[in-house]
Amino acid sequence: MGHLSSRSAIPVRENLRDQVANALRAALVAGELRPGVVYSAPTLAVDLGVSATPVREAMLDLAREGLVEAVRNKGFRITEVTERELDEYTEIRELIEVPTIGRVTAVAGAEQLEALRPLAEEVVQGARRHDLIAYLEADRRFHLGLLGLAGNAHLVQVVGDLRKRSRLYGLTALDARGRLVESAEEHLELLDLMLAGDVEGAQACMRRHLGNVRSLWADTPEGAPSAGPDRGAS
Repeated sequence: MGHLSSRSAIPVRENLRDQVANALRAALVAGELRPGVVYSAPTLAVDLGVSATPVREAMLDLAREGLVEAVRNKGFRITEVTERELDEYTEIRELIEVPTIGRVTAVAGAEQLEALRPLAEEVVQGARRHDLIAYLEADRRFHLGLLGLAGNAHLVQVVGDLRKRSRLYGLTALDARGRLVESAEEHLELLDLMLAGDVEGAQACMRRHLGNVRSLWADTPEGAPSAGPDRGAS
């Protein structure tokens, strides 16, 4: 008991399983749950103020996302992500997202793109407030919203899965070093280029954004994978 802070406790209401999963993701971002460590559902349930059943169900959801893995008769181990895996995730995202952003820039209407500006601004605001959960949610909705304008739901699903596997790494360290706002402001730059109809510029911005994110993952004080969830963003 005592792994999670008091802010993690959640009220009992509808969709408890989803609430628990979101609370556990927040704990991962905050570094309260550490990669490589095994946690039992009953212990986490006490911290969250719920029964063990929704915790087990939520952990199974996180296991499908690749964030945890079941350990028989013990609980769930927080998945460790290697530098090579982060490189591979970034490579796949670049292959998918850069040309898709170019295609969306060429075909999307100004109204469709402007509708995403509030999300881009929320990303920046979340970074400036050091609100990592708000940052993550706005960042996810912005990027997947842009890709959704291409009209390929399966593409959005693939990128969403890749983001889930890597998005928890680096936020706390980037925020502490003042780098998160810089990354967040690239979302507004990308949107402006797309609104201007600059296909090449938008693709270059997206490629640079993903490259900057990957370089920030590697830019840790220790520079080692064992440093925990402090290696990435976006």
